Amino acid sequence: MMLLWKLLVLQSSIGCLAESIGLQSPAFTKQPGSIVFPVDSMEKSREVVFSCEAQGNPSPFYRWKLNGTVIAPKPGSRYSLSGGNLRISRLNKDEDAGTYQCLASNSFGTIVSREASLTFAFLVNFKTHRRSSVSVREGQGVVLLCGPPSHSGELSYAWIFNEYPSFVKQDTRRFVSQETGNLYIAKVEPSDVGNYTCVVTNTVTKTRVQGPRTPLVLRTDGVMGEYEPKIEVQFPEIVPVAKGSTVKLECFALGNPVPSISWRRVDGVPFSRKVDLNKASGVLEIPYFQQEDAGLYECVAENSRGRNSVKGKLSFYAPPHLIEKPQDMQRPIDDTLLWECKASGKPKPSFRWMKNGEPLEPLEERIQVVNGALSISRLTLSDIGMYQCVAGNKHGDIYTNAELRVIAVAPDFSQNPLKTHTLVREGGDVLVECRPKMSPWGMISWRKGNEALRENQRVAILDSGSLRISNVSKSDAGHYTCVARNQFGVASSEGSLIVKEPTIITTPPSTLDVTVGESIVLPCQVTYDRSLDLKFTWFFNEQLIHFGSQGGYFEKVGGQHSAGDIMIRNIQLRHAGKYTCAVQTKVDSISIAADLVVRGPPGPPTGLQVEEITDTTASLSWRPAPDNHSPITTYTIQARTPFSLGWQAVTTVPEVVVGRRLTATVVDLSPWVDYDFRVLASNAVGTGEPGKASKQARTKDTLPKVTPANVSGGGGSRSEVVITWEPVPEELQNGGGFGYVVAFRPQGSTGWMQAAVPSAEASKYVFKNESISPFSPFQVKVGVYNNKGEGPFGPVTTIYSAEEEPGRAPTRIRAKSLSASEIEVSWKALPWNTSKRRILGYELRYWEKKEKEEMASVLKTMGNKTSAIIRGLRGSSAYYIQIRAYNTAGTGPPTGTVNITTKKPPPSQPPHKVVWNTLNSKIILNWEHVKALDNESEVTGYKVLYKRNRHSRPSVMETNTTSVELSLPIDEEYIIQIRPFGEGGEGSSSRQITIPRISGPNAIGSASKVSTISALSTIALSFTARTSL
Repeated sequence: MMLLWKLLVLQSSIGCLAESIGLQSPAFTKQPGSIVFPVDSMEKSREVVFSCEAQGNPSPFYRWKLNGTVIAPKPGSRYSLSGGNLRISRLNKDEDAGTYQCLASNSFGTIVSREASLTFAFLVNFKTHRRSSVSVREGQGVVLLCGPPSHSGELSYAWIFNEYPSFVKQDTRRFVSQETGNLYIAKVEPSDVGNYTCVVTNTVTKTRVQGPRTPLVLRTDGVMGEYEPKIEVQFPEIVPVAKGSTVKLECFALGNPVPSISWRRVDGVPFSRKVDLNKASGVLEIPYFQQEDAGLYECVAENSRGRNSVKGKLSFYAPPHLIEKPQDMQRPIDDTLLWECKASGKPKPSFRWMKNGEPLEPLEERIQVVNGALSISRLTLSDIGMYQCVAGNKHGDIYTNAELRVIAVAPDFSQNPLKTHTLVREGGDVLVECRPKMSPWGMISWRKGNEALRENQRVAILDSGSLRISNVSKSDAGHYTCVARNQFGVASSEGSLIVKEPTIITTPPSTLDVTVGESIVLPCQVTYDRSLDLKFTWFFNEQLIHFGSQGGYFEKVGGQHSAGDIMIRNIQLRHAGKYTCAVQTKVDSISIAADLVVRGPPGPPTGLQVEEITDTTASLSWRPAPDNHSPITTYTIQARTPFSLGWQAVTTVPEVVVGRRLTATVVDLSPWVDYDFRVLASNAVGTGEPGKASKQARTKDTLPKVTPANVSGGGGSRSEVVITWEPVPEELQNGGGFGYVVAFRPQGSTGWMQAAVPSAEASKYVFKNESISPFSPFQVKVGVYNNKGEGPFGPVTTIYSAEEEPGRAPTRIRAKSLSASEIEVSWKALPWNTSKRRILGYELRYWEKKEKEEMASVLKTMGNKTSAIIRGLRGSSAYYIQIRAYNTAGTGPPTGTVNITTKKPPPSQPPHKVVWNTLNSKIILNWEHVKALDNESEVTGYKVLYKRNRHSRPSVMETNTTSVELSLPIDEEYIIQIRPFGEGGEGSSSRQITIPRISGPNAIGSASKVSTISALSTIALSFTARTSL
């Protein structure tokens, strides 16, 4: 028993040491692969190397097996190891061919690699040196046999016709099988006569040998007649194909005429694009074979004499592929192990297990292998080692490794001692964890103080060893010890249980009512154990509130340690819901919830429908809007047309749509107009957002009722009556096909003449008749119509027919130059109304002497004026002027042309050296006289313009000297400019002068700088010279 105990403790120590210093069981990083060795190479290099490499700590050591027998490399032998690699020298194909496996071992166990084969490829020469002639009739089919010599490794075949390098070309008539090596000629022709030689190549050794010649001769006893196809090259009835490989099916037939070869799947599924039909369809090639490619395939040979076919099944197979691998396990002694090993494959794989490189024989009842699953009950130290699951079918094996460690440990608290202090609130529940490390699991007991702890309704020791105490009281506080025992020893760990006062929320649950836009405080106040830290957390509809974000609506306002109040500012409808205050300490957490009801304007009504519509009314219905906790008092209906400025309130029946009503009739609509409607709901809080607009609806058409406005007329050409009006707006036309009926008659007549104007946009009608006298009075009225019929006529209006243009020109024309840019023109007026030739005004035409008359500018006067001023002219320039009278018919004859020259331009230089000073509440301005240039008019005076600020209108003072004196009140600021003038007009102004407020007795300044003796004051001006405003 002592020896077993020491062994268990040692195993425990090894397990702990492995974890601490990174020990690792062996695992392959490189495994051997199969080798095909060309025998021809044995003369040059007679050795091979199988690779094998594994990782592990301690580093693995290696062994090899050949056909299940361990190879023992000895000094001087043909076998040697380099790391894990096996080198075989002086190869012997009889002794060295077989299956090899690498074994890697360290202190944790042994693993074995996958199997790798060593085979030898060779090709010997043909033995027969002569072959008999093959004699056939023309048109007959023939098969020339290859009969390859002894070999190992895959072969390829070709045939030489007569002499090298003339090889037989394959086509629909000739075919070389890569399965048999034979040459097939479907129908012999005279050109086929000759010697044929089979060439065989080993694809591994690249060795090529030629067989003896086979002569082909034609018989002389006639030509072979036509016959149906006879399939000579065919594939097996069942062809197993590995997943992902390439399969080739051969099919060729003899026949006369030469048969055609076709392929199909018997199940009717068309070939995928990857399938290749080559060599005149003699070979069907399917690359990257998958499950869906499996099935029954048919080759059909056909000519004019008949048809023949063969069928074969391609069966899908796949080597094993692991789906679930066993993982490294560490189990306590006497425990149970279960490893699952699952793999896919076709056919379904079988499973076997190995331990430390040897087959695991379940001789003991406690070791079971069922469908790949390995179970070992009542684990012992002898079960420790490396295990391998091998999944295999006839197409291959696959290996996977896992390590089993069996642990036996005496109780140990070094890694998981009891918490030194465990806090719990009075009345709460507490779990004191006891998690010793021991294997196997033993017994757990507890002490409080020095006394064993007994279980009762409140105190329980769990299966895990932890201690649970419910409804904790102050008496439960104290010192606790957990004691762990198993057959290998005893250990204990201690800790204290501290009982704290519970946290209590003193704020009762509540439901709060608030209106949109208001602010509210949500209280959360508690009593708690002051020795604990307190944390408040708020949730809105179970989502954490992030203070300082979310639009700044939420703010903490609890000023004391026991208060976690928050304020919600400018409350919106979306803030309605459940608010939870969660309070947390180290020993407990509690919460309280408050429901917040937010009253706001109603939401938008929904489901608006236009139930019925007439020419002036529309019946509407809708579904109620959300009232947002305040009853809806009224609904408002708005409408919009293509002619309105946005949405407008409309008249309804009933006039007031109360909140309980969900229908209304809109009245006073315009016929034949497209309307959109929408509904808004109102309550005591306000009016909400409008609902979605209805589908557009058009009112029905009816007779037009509105006649054109501003019916007038007159003017036009001789013998015309021109009638004008303002078109009726589209929204007042009441229907399609809208137009106007124009009625007119000479004043004094009884009968009306009428004309239809079929255009809604029309605004004029012209009636022409040579019998119409100029300026004759006519009575006119304009009516309306549309597709529904005629509407009313508007009121009767008197207009006049076209008049004649004036027949005479004005007389006594005079022109006078006022300045460099203005000319005053006067004339004697014509009689205001001469028979049918009215005078509406006069037209002045003027142009510079150097311009053509066609470039003349025009100035028109209205009424019986006899003078006008032409402005904007050029100085010192000669102008021609004509005058004509005009009326609606046009202009009369011109007067004679008069000419006049404008005055010289005004001075272009502004006044310089402007100086100002103040003395006893007066401003004295002085400046330098402006001298006119030779082409400018002389300066005859100056205008002083002044204003109290930049936005007021200036006042003007004229003087014929170069100074001016102004009286000023106190506390004003002035802006002043000086402008020269002469007979050519006003010249250029001086720079603006700003005279600041003057509070002292005097100050001086100029247009460029200001100096003051005392603080500034505002200036108000009065003056003694002549002033104009």
